[in-house]
Amino acid sequence: MCKTVTISVLLTLVIGLLLLIFFRSRSPFGNSNSTFSSEPQEEITKIELSEGGRKLFLEKEGKNWFINGKVEIRKSGILFILRILQEIKIKSPVSAELFESEITGKGIVPVKVSVFEKRKLIRTFLVYKTKANTYGNIMKINEGSKPFIVYVPGYEGDIGSGFTLNELFWQPYTVFKLLPSEIASVNFENLLDTASSFSIVNNNQHYVISSMTRDMTGWDSTLVTRYLSYFTWIPFESWAFEIGDEEKKVIESQQPMYIITVNTNKGRKIILTLWERMTVENSTKTKDSDRLFGKTQDKDGLFVIRYFDIDPLLKKRSYFFPE
Repeated sequence: MCKTVTISVLLTLVIGLLLLIFFRSRSPFGNSNSTFSSEPQEEITKIELSEGGRKLFLEKEGKNWFINGKVEIRKSGILFILRILQEIKIKSPVSAELFESEITGKGIVPVKVSVFEKRKLIRTFLVYKTKANTYGNIMKINEGSKPFIVYVPGYEGDIGSGFTLNELFWQPYTVFKLLPSEIASVNFENLLDTASSFSIVNNNQHYVISSMTRDMTGWDSTLVTRYLSYFTWIPFESWAFEIGDEEKKVIESQQPMYIITVNTNKGRKIILTLWERMTVENSTKTKDSDRLFGKTQDKDGLFVIRYFDIDPLLKKRSYFFPE
């Protein structure tokens, strides 16, 4: 009798444990409707984004990722999207009324996300970008499933911004990436102090420095070499995607602060134009002391660049002359 009771208790405990494991592993919203995170056996190797007939592929080839098989992806960009894909969790469900008012009623077209490991499709879902929540999105597994606000634990930013078909977002945030030996000439125009402007011509490391009217003498060649070395890597912080076309036209119509023109030995020309950036606090516009607006002729939009990154190039002509 005692033995029978013991076996019965053990069976009850085992069944209870199995039920606990089963229910803990289930999603409260239905697993097929609410699992957004991707769980590859080894690694995600391809991400396909599609929206309104357009498509963009992010694919790993060897150790590097490329946009549509052409341009190498910005490292921080791919790390950001991979983190989102593998760590997203549900924050809260979205009511039918809210989905109707914020998504259907506003005609928001979703971005379809397909995640692959080699040739195997491991996850698909829809991203509806919206300002209705701080996470920048409402997501569904498919058109007929339940909508949710999702987030990445530990990250409070807009994860919806990572699901974009704009190729500029994925490209390296780089203005200059040139070795000194690749530079044929540099022309620096200081529109705030034209007497500080200068030009450098590099003929196989035989330099000529001039003002806008005549060649100069007495400069220090080591300072010229150091200045050209700063062009090895000059990044910018972000694209100014939030600025509308009309505001961009206003900014670009204003007199810039600086223009830097670089000609390479291979005939490439890069023209960087920099404008003052204003910020708005409490309905008051103030000069941004940390950042500028920038644009080059081979990029399609304005970007934001920190003084910290561009300051090495913003030298006065007197920099090259010994005190």
